[in-house]
Amino acid sequence: MFESADTRLAPSDGPYEPEIAAALKRVMPPGLEPLKLFRVMAHSPRVLQRMFAGSLLDKGPLTLRQRELIILRSCARCNSEYEWGVHVAFFAGKAGLSDSEVSASREQQYSSWTKSEGLLLKLVDELHDDADVSDQLWAALSEEFSTEQLLEMVALAGYYHTISFMTNAFRIGKEDFSPGFDSGASKDLQAATN
Repeated sequence: MFESADTRLAPSDGPYEPEIAAALKRVMPPGLEPLKLFRVMAHSPRVLQRMFAGSLLDKGPLTLRQRELIILRSCARCNSEYEWGVHVAFFAGKAGLSDSEVSASREQQYSSWTKSEGLLLKLVDELHDDADVSDQLWAALSEEFSTEQLLEMVALAGYYHTISFMTNAFRIGKEDFSPGFDSGASKDLQAATN
């Protein structure tokens, strides 16, 4: 989406304050440099620490697959090729998403998904389009998911809107290892992170 020359805030190359260096090390797999997004946020230690504190990538009430579908759809709807590609590279394979499902995460169709997965995608679409959820969709979601899961889903969609705003506003170019919207195929980081 964005060429590196278009970047508005260049990623910091350090050196980082000790607590920032420790935070960056904590969130990255061994052997991988901090993501460009994290290095941009490192210009503001407060923003970086607060964003890390608000992350929902730990074990929560949703399955990894459910979480990643919400994230991929949120990033796709916000046109954040950067964050979409990072999540494809790091999590799509682990979440059991096929290349065709990864591509379909960008399409506003629901028939090829399970009932509950289609509801997740509709939730993201309604939140993106209306900043609200229709009564009909809420009733269907409430039959499939617990209150804790519903809260997590809305929070995830909102969090990744914020991340998408940042990647787009700062014009952060794709990571070398992550696919773009036009590539269609996921890349496996397993070898790079072992």
